[in-house]
Amino acid sequence: MSGERDALDGHDARLLLALARDPRATVLALAERVGLSRNTVQARLARLDRLGALDTFERRVDPAALGYPLTAFVTVRVVQRELAAVADALDRVPEVLEVHGVSGPEDLLVHLVARDADDLYRIAGHLLAIDGVERTSTSLVMRSLVGFRTAPLLRRLAGDG
Repeated sequence: MSGERDALDGHDARLLLALARDPRATVLALAERVGLSRNTVQARLARLDRLGALDTFERRVDPAALGYPLTAFVTVRVVQRELAAVADALDRVPEVLEVHGVSGPEDLLVHLVARDADDLYRIAGHLLAIDGVERTSTSLVMRSLVGFRTAPLLRRLAGDG
């Protein structure tokens, strides 16, 4: 989203909230919920998709349902000239869900899942063996206290909170 013209408005926020509540809703059902015409909703959804405001359905799939109940975050220190190669190698590890470049003493924050403690040990060893990785530190998620969410931001934008 690049500029003022691309900014979301209250109608967009209400549309996204309705979609978050019922991802399988038809355009007509969404239009009725948000008080806009079907064509307007269709155009807004196309625009939101084009702007990158809509994430993939993949984000809704729970790794635990796939047999990966453990979640961990791994900080990674990388040889700076190897950052792109390390990122490419991490992209090829199926258990890696996300990789973020971060500020501070470490370079990357890796969000990953594992089947059990032995699997986590195997994955951590694999990450450490990637050329260009200097050091890793693994933190196991004991409990998720606040899951991924955008609804509070959408409610604020919609003027509801």
